[in-house]
Amino acid sequence: MANAEHSGRPAEAFGAPAVDATRARLRLTRLGLWAVAAILGVRQLATVLGTPSGERLTDLETWVGEHGVLHVEGSLYDSTQFTGTPFVGLVLKPFTRAAEHALGWGWTFGSLLLVVALGLVAARALPRPVGRRTALLAAPVAVSLLMLSLPVRNALWLGQTSIIPVLLVLLGCFAVRGAHRDRIGGALIGVAAAFQPTVLLFVPLLWFTDRRRAAVSTGVTFLACTALAWAAMAQDSYTYWVHHMAGVGLGGEADDLANQSLHGALLRIGLSGPLETALFLVLGTAVAVLALRRAVRYARDGQLLLAVAVTGCAAVVVSPATWQHQLLWVLPAVVGRVGKRASDRYVWPVAVVLVMTLPAKMMLPDMASLYPLRDNVVLLAALAAAVAVPFLPRTSPYFDTPVPTSYAAPVPARFKRVPLLPFLRRVLTRPNLLLELLLIRVTYAAYSQVRLAATGGSNSAGRARAEEHGRQILDIERFLHIDIEHAINHAVVGVGWLRGFFDFYYTSFHFAVPLTVLGILYWRRPVDYRWARASLGFATLLALVGFWLYPLAPPRLMPGLGIIDTVHGVQDFSKPDYGTLTHLTNQYAAMPSLHFGWSLWCGLAIAIIAPKVWMKALGLLHPLFTVAAIVATGNHWVLDAVGGAAVVVAGFGLTYLFQGPRARTTTAATAAPGTAEGAAETPAGAARTGHSVAGAPGGVVRVPASSAGASARSSADGAGSGADATGTPAGAVPRPGDVAQGPAGAARGQASGAQGPVGEVRKGRPLAKPPAQAARNRAGAAEASARTPAEVPAEVTDQAPSGGTPAAPGADVSSDPAPSAKGRTGS
Repeated sequence: MANAEHSGRPAEAFGAPAVDATRARLRLTRLGLWAVAAILGVRQLATVLGTPSGERLTDLETWVGEHGVLHVEGSLYDSTQFTGTPFVGLVLKPFTRAAEHALGWGWTFGSLLLVVALGLVAARALPRPVGRRTALLAAPVAVSLLMLSLPVRNALWLGQTSIIPVLLVLLGCFAVRGAHRDRIGGALIGVAAAFQPTVLLFVPLLWFTDRRRAAVSTGVTFLACTALAWAAMAQDSYTYWVHHMAGVGLGGEADDLANQSLHGALLRIGLSGPLETALFLVLGTAVAVLALRRAVRYARDGQLLLAVAVTGCAAVVVSPATWQHQLLWVLPAVVGRVGKRASDRYVWPVAVVLVMTLPAKMMLPDMASLYPLRDNVVLLAALAAAVAVPFLPRTSPYFDTPVPTSYAAPVPARFKRVPLLPFLRRVLTRPNLLLELLLIRVTYAAYSQVRLAATGGSNSAGRARAEEHGRQILDIERFLHIDIEHAINHAVVGVGWLRGFFDFYYTSFHFAVPLTVLGILYWRRPVDYRWARASLGFATLLALVGFWLYPLAPPRLMPGLGIIDTVHGVQDFSKPDYGTLTHLTNQYAAMPSLHFGWSLWCGLAIAIIAPKVWMKALGLLHPLFTVAAIVATGNHWVLDAVGGAAVVVAGFGLTYLFQGPRARTTTAATAAPGTAEGAAETPAGAARTGHSVAGAPGGVVRVPASSAGASARSSADGAGSGADATGTPAGAVPRPGDVAQGPAGAARGQASGAQGPVGEVRKGRPLAKPPAQAARNRAGAAEASARTPAEVPAEVTDQAPSGGTPAAPGADVSSDPAPSAKGRTGS
């Protein structure tokens, strides 16, 4: 659609009905996103105003309430509750006459309007040119992200003014037009600096980007506002600027976790006194200088919004105190583009959104060694954006055209409408490790919260219902004659070594084995890793539904049943013990059993993917030992294991339904320099290698005729020199499952003659060539290289195989290739 709009060609050439349908879908999507933003705004408004008066808008009440600091005679800073500048106090003074109820409604609704305006300005500030889709959808997405962000939610809850400086800076940089653009824009930024003094960092940014009038206007406006406040409140101004050194120590202890500035971090690690002050000044100066250099470079590159975000992040770092509601500067950094590959483009924006919308406890595990990172996660994100993250300049060839993602060939499904989501194609390359770890951690944290909330937030809240369900399960098992928990439990208790084995197996292998399987698949089988991860995710999601709908007491927590808890000892049923995780998990989340479900997932994944029979058998032993352990230790019923098996089978089924059968391509080859992977380091690399690349612009990249002719001629003589279409160097046998990249590759495989026993090809053993044949190969390659493109037959091209998506450069196509393909694999 974008090509049709900008090419000047008539719409009929591209299909007017298709363009109209695309526009209709785009309008519908835009309306849906605005509806989401409106729902989030209403929810924030209802949350704030639905809270009792003494618990909402606490900062605003402290300032302008009946007994607020703006009513009290004397200095605003006597109690350190007022954190704003004297100019902020001067601006807020008129609000002291407003009624409390009207002030709550008006302030909250006005803050929401400011958030919407901030989102609209940020969306219009995206680097040009932007596509029509981005232009239409950016505004509702920006507003929704702002509504979800912790700084905005905190500012709305407390009644803070921290949204105003960010909006004024964006208005001054992007919204003002006309002859007096620099003066008016500079004045707006100057007023923002009067609200938040660290905004003065934008003065050098304006100066070094040739907006010197705006820089001067910013400084003059800031001085004028400060002088006005000094004239009206001289004592308060002296206290703020001289005694507190621009607000240091206001609003709380500087080493509080809520202070996400460099000064606060240094205090939290134990530094204090002159040493801490000197180190803060040195590091803060270095951060400011490096960040401003980067910001100037991005501004001159045409990425002014990114330059503003980098400068704002530097202001967060170097400020003596940066409370949560003042951290909004980090969110605009999401517009920066990082990474040469298309698959890496999601890492930075996803990380920024997660950091700005989720509590720090959900980002990192609750481990003492990680406390320094967890306590300063927003500061680290701001510091990374300011001085470390390598944002791409617009002059980079990867800015608009990253290295495309390679996809596996689709596997035909047995059912006509499978896959239901065909756009979720199987990616050949392994996902970004940092993004993967981050998403796994956040997903598990959400899983833990939902699992605990299933009983009302505590184990005691759902005890009666869980025990009733336990009696139901026991009755069903007795009816089916499978109530074996008591017998097995007491039999194991009598054998010391067996009890110890099952206790260790239950407590140690639940997380260790799934993480090991995921790690091996990630490293060795990227495509199978995505397939297995998706099925595990679906199974866990279905299990959460079971925990929520059917809380169930395990046998060890059933009064009168006589089950012995072999792991944690005798239980107090009113306060059950689950070791160190007692307060972090729901002990009535027994149906379905994820202990058995995850173990069964591991066993099936190993049995399907492992190449050796003994590996498959060893993998299937894990769920067998697990089901014995969960019953013997008294932690699950037999029917819990049945439920765990059901959700795992459903997880694999949903993966098949949405994405289709498991892809045959499972590993991405590590190519040597000069092969397909090395050449693909640039967007045009795929074309230089002569490989067909799924997902590349145009669908299939063809080799030049001269290259194709050279490959065909050299292979017709026996074997080509250099790298063939599978990316395999001459003289080496491809790895198991390698197939040629099109008809030319097949011709080479057929012309090369017998390749020895099929078993040798599968094992990847090098096959020796006669010296005479090698000499003929080199001669044929030299002759082919010397021919001009006009001499090459037109039919010799490297096209995609018919009936499937071409394989990616340097990828192994494993699983079960056709026997003919195995036999024709050329060297």
